[in-house]
Amino acid sequence: MGGCNAKKTAQKEENVPPVDPCEDFSGVSESEIKKREQFGYVKESPIADNQCSNCNLWIPPAAGKDCGGCMLFQGPVYAEAYCTYWAPKV
Repeated sequence: MGGCNAKKTAQKEENVPPVDPCEDFSGVSESEIKKREQFGYVKESPIADNQCSNCNLWIPPAAGKDCGGCMLFQGPVYAEAYCTYWAPKV
Protein backbone atom coordinates (compact mmCIF):
# COMPACT_ATOMS: atom_id res chain seq x y z
CA MET A 1 0.00 0.00 0.00
CA GLY A 2 2.87 2.38 0.73
CA GLY A 3 4.20 1.73 -2.78
CA CYS A 4 1.00 3.03 -4.39
CA ASN A 5 1.05 6.18 -2.29
CA ALA A 6 4.73 6.74 -3.07
CA LYS A 7 3.97 6.51 -6.79
CA LYS A 8 1.19 9.12 -6.52
CA THR A 9 3.50 11.46 -4.60
CA ALA A 10 6.20 11.11 -7.26
CA GLN A 11 3.66 11.92 -9.98
CA LYS A 12 2.58 15.07 -8.16
CA GLU A 13 6.20 16.23 -7.83
CA GLU A 14 6.76 15.76 -11.57
CA ASN A 15 3.81 18.07 -12.31
CA VAL A 16 5.17 20.90 -10.15
CA PRO A 17 6.10 23.86 -12.37
CA PRO A 18 9.77 24.84 -12.33
CA VAL A 19 10.73 27.55 -9.87
CA ASP A 20 11.47 30.97 -11.37
CA PRO A 21 15.27 31.20 -11.11
CA CYS A 22 15.00 34.90 -10.25
CA GLU A 23 12.93 33.91 -7.20
CA ASP A 24 15.28 31.17 -5.97
CA PHE A 25 16.92 32.46 -2.79
CA SER A 26 17.97 29.01 -1.52
CA GLY A 27 21.66 29.97 -1.46
CA VAL A 28 21.13 33.51 -0.14
CA SER A 29 21.54 34.34 3.55
CA GLU A 30 18.78 36.05 5.50
CA SER A 31 21.03 39.09 6.04
CA GLU A 32 21.46 39.46 2.25
CA ILE A 33 17.70 39.21 1.75
CA LYS A 34 17.21 41.94 4.38
CA LYS A 35 19.84 44.07 2.64
CA ARG A 36 17.91 43.70 -0.62
CA GLU A 37 14.76 44.88 1.17
CA GLN A 38 16.60 47.83 2.75
CA PHE A 39 17.67 48.97 -0.72
CA GLY A 40 14.01 48.96 -1.77
CA TYR A 41 14.42 46.22 -4.39
CA VAL A 42 11.26 45.52 -6.40
CA LYS A 43 10.83 43.00 -9.24
CA GLU A 44 9.46 45.59 -11.64
CA SER A 45 10.69 49.16 -11.81
CA PRO A 46 8.13 51.90 -11.16
CA ILE A 47 10.29 54.16 -13.35
CA ALA A 48 10.36 52.96 -16.96
CA ASP A 49 13.85 54.29 -17.74
CA ASN A 50 15.45 53.13 -14.48
CA GLN A 51 15.85 49.36 -14.43
CA CYS A 52 18.55 47.08 -13.10
CA SER A 53 19.62 46.22 -16.64
CA ASN A 54 20.67 49.84 -17.24
CA CYS A 55 22.13 50.44 -13.78
CA ASN A 56 25.86 50.84 -13.22
CA LEU A 57 25.66 48.26 -10.39
CA TRP A 58 24.04 45.56 -12.60
CA ILE A 59 25.85 42.26 -13.10
CA PRO A 60 24.58 40.72 -16.36
CA PRO A 61 23.46 37.07 -16.29
CA ALA A 62 26.08 34.42 -16.90
CA ALA A 63 25.83 32.52 -20.18
CA GLY A 64 22.73 30.31 -20.17
CA LYS A 65 21.26 32.01 -17.07
CA ASP A 66 18.06 34.07 -16.84
CA CYS A 67 18.89 36.34 -13.90
CA GLY A 68 21.56 38.90 -13.32
CA GLY A 69 22.92 40.19 -10.07
CA CYS A 70 23.84 43.36 -8.22
CA MET A 71 27.07 44.65 -6.75
CA LEU A 72 25.20 45.73 -3.60
CA PHE A 73 23.69 42.41 -2.51
CA GLN A 74 23.75 38.71 -3.29
CA GLY A 75 21.08 36.74 -5.07
CA PRO A 76 19.27 36.73 -8.39
CA VAL A 77 18.03 39.99 -9.89
CA TYR A 78 15.45 40.62 -12.61
CA ALA A 79 16.68 42.82 -15.49
CA GLU A 80 13.50 44.91 -15.19
CA ALA A 81 13.81 45.31 -11.41
CA TYR A 82 14.75 48.46 -9.50
CA CYS A 83 16.07 49.65 -6.15
CA THR A 84 16.59 53.07 -4.57
CA TYR A 85 20.33 52.86 -5.25
CA TRP A 86 19.86 52.79 -9.04
CA ALA A 87 22.79 54.57 -10.74
CA PRO A 88 22.96 55.34 -14.47
CA LYS A 89 25.58 53.46 -16.46
CA VAL A 90 28.61 55.57 -17.18
